[in-house]
Formats: sequence, structure tokens, C-alpha cells
Amino acid sequence: MFILELTYTAPLERIDALLPAHVAWLEQHYASGAFLASGRKVPRDGGVIVAVAESRAAVEALAATDPFVRAGATEYRITEFVPTTTGPELAPHRQTLPS
Repeated sequence: MFILELTYTAPLERIDALLPAHVAWLEQHYASGAFLASGRKVPRDGGVIVAVAESRAAVEALAATDPFVRAGATEYRITEFVPTTTGPELAPHRQTLPS
């Protein structure tokens, strides 16, 4: 599982102009099952996405397709973690630590 932290590198006016394309991109990846949760950071200087992917390379490639990234309006910081404990809704994504 991955935490994708977005940090805006453009003014909010530019972010707002790109927002419809970004939301459509999010919806596409919710439909595919890659995204589990997302939202704005507070204060509004970026956002966070919780994602699942087969590898770090796959999630990096996915992040590169974000309209915010393509427009040079945000940077991503990607953190991989092993979700060993979850709420019931995320049970299908639980993992065990390697031995």
C-alpha cells in the first residue's frame, strides 16, 4: 500500500484551473481499484492519496499521469507501507510481514 503526498508547486489559481482534470483522473483510478481514499491537506498546500499497486514502480508511473504533474503544478512524495492492521473495509488489503 502507498501514501501519495502531493505538494503544490503552483499558485492555487492554477491548481483550481486543473482541478476538473485531476478529479476525473482520481475517479478513473477509484474505478480501477487503485485508489482507496484521497483529499486535500490542511492547510491547502497539496493532497494525500491512499493507493494500492503491485509495485513502487507501478505507483510512480501512475502518479506521473496526474494532470497536476503533467502541468508541472505538483510534486509527489510516495511512501510504501505494509498494512498489517486495518479496519474491516480495508481487510482485503491487509498484509503480513515477510519472515
